[in-house]
Amino acid sequence: MTATATPTYTTLSHDIDTALDRLRTAYTEGITRDLDWREAQLDGILSFLDTHGEALLDAMQSDLGRPRTEGWGADVGAAIGETAYLKKRFRKWAKPRRTPVSLIAQPGSARIIPEPLGVALVIAPWNYPVNLVLEPMAAAYAAGNAVVLSPSELAPATSALICRELPHFLDPAGFDVFPGGPDVSSSLLERRFDHVFFTGSTQVGQIVMEAAAKHLTPVILELGGKSPTIVADDADIEVAGKRIAWGKGLNAGQTCIAPDYVLVSERRRDELIDGIAEAWREFYGDDSSTSPDFGRIVNEYHHDRLVGLLDRQAIAVGGGHDRTERFIEPTIVVDPDLDSPVMTDEIFGPILPVITVADIHEAVRFVNDRPKPLALYVFSGDRDLADDVLARTSSGGACINHTLFHYAPHELPFGGVGASGMGRYHGKAGFDGFSNLKGVLRKPVKGETNVGYPPYTKLKDKLIRRLG
Repeated sequence: MTATATPTYTTLSHDIDTALDRLRTAYTEGITRDLDWREAQLDGILSFLDTHGEALLDAMQSDLGRPRTEGWGADVGAAIGETAYLKKRFRKWAKPRRTPVSLIAQPGSARIIPEPLGVALVIAPWNYPVNLVLEPMAAAYAAGNAVVLSPSELAPATSALICRELPHFLDPAGFDVFPGGPDVSSSLLERRFDHVFFTGSTQVGQIVMEAAAKHLTPVILELGGKSPTIVADDADIEVAGKRIAWGKGLNAGQTCIAPDYVLVSERRRDELIDGIAEAWREFYGDDSSTSPDFGRIVNEYHHDRLVGLLDRQAIAVGGGHDRTERFIEPTIVVDPDLDSPVMTDEIFGPILPVITVADIHEAVRFVNDRPKPLALYVFSGDRDLADDVLARTSSGGACINHTLFHYAPHELPFGGVGASGMGRYHGKAGFDGFSNLKGVLRKPVKGETNVGYPPYTKLKDKLIRRLG
C-alpha cells in the first residue's frame, strides 16, 4: 500500500474542554475545510495502517482471538479500502452541485453546497476495533470536520495502540482521542458536538441519542438487533449452509449484522442444520476450540451471558464452552421459546437459533412482528420471491444468497432503520452524512417581476396559484 509520508505531530490534550476549543477553532478558522488538509488526514490514516497494520493484527488477536487473515479482511484491509475510496473521490463530492430551479423561483440558479458540520464525535465499539474506528473518522475528515475519537475499553490492546500511535499521523488542530469506558463517553456527551457517530447496542444508542438531543446534535447510530435469515424451500441448501455458517462464525458471531436466527420450513430444516454443521466442521475442524481460525468471546462477562442463553434450549449442534479460554462452540438451537432471551436479546455470539415456519409468508410475518433489523438475508433461487420478501419487510440493508457482504461495497450506503439505527455511511453516503448540504439560490439583480410583492391583485393571485 502506498501513502503520502505524514509528519509526526505533537502530543494531544487530555482535557475535553480544551480539546474542543482547539478543534472548534480549527473549524471556524477554516483549517479543516481546506481540501489539502482533508487529504492530509486521509493520508495520515493510510500511513498509520501501513505502519502499524501488523501490530494491529497482533492486538486484535490478543483482544478477540482474531485470526490474522480475518483481522486483515474485516478490519485493517477494510479501513484501507474505504479510506482510499474516499481520498480518490472527496474533492469531486465537495464541489457545489448544480440543480434545476422550479418555475416559482425563476429566474435564478440553484446549487447544493456541501459544508462541514464542525466537530464530530466518533464513539467506536470493541468488536471491529480498527475498521469501526477509522471508517467513520475518514468520512468525517473527507467532509472537512475535526474529530474527537472515543475507542472502546473492551478491546484494550487495540485501543491502546490506536491511542498511542494514531495521533502521530494526524494534525492535532483537528483531532483528539479520549479512551475509556462509559464515564468517559458520558462526559463527552455532556458537551456540544456538531455531529455524533455511535456504533453499539440499541440500548446505549438510546442514551447517546437522548444526550445529543439536548444540544440538537445530529447523529448517525449504527446499532444492532436481531438480523433474520430466511431460507426458502427452493434454496440451494449446501450454499446456504456454508454462507450462513461463515456469517455466524466470523469474529465468533460478534458482528452487528451476523445472522441472528434462521427461518426455514420443516421440509428443509434438518438438511439446513446438517449443512451449517458440516460447513463449521470444514472451517474449524472437529474441535473448533483448537482451530486457529475461530475467534474468542471478548470477555468473561459476555461468555457467561452467552452460556446463559443456552439454558433450557434444544441444542442440535455444539453447545460446548470454556470460560477460561472465553470460548463458545458454534451452536445451533432448534425452535427456542420465542419469549426466551435467545430470541428477545441480540445474541452477539456463535449461537444460531433455527426456527420452523410453515412457508415464506409465515417467515415474513415473523420478521414484521419484531423490531426492524439492521440486516435481512434471503436465500432463494427465485429472484421474484426474494424481491417480494424485500418489498414486504423493512431492514437497514439486505443481502440475497449470502450474509454480511452487503457491508463491503463502498457504493452501498450502510445503516439501520428504526431500532437498528439511523443515518448512513460508506462512500458518498458517509461524506454526505458528515456534511450540511446547504441549498443556495442566486437571483439576478435585474429583471424584477414584482409578481410576489403586495399589493396583491387578481392577476398576481392567479399567477401565483399557477406557479405554485
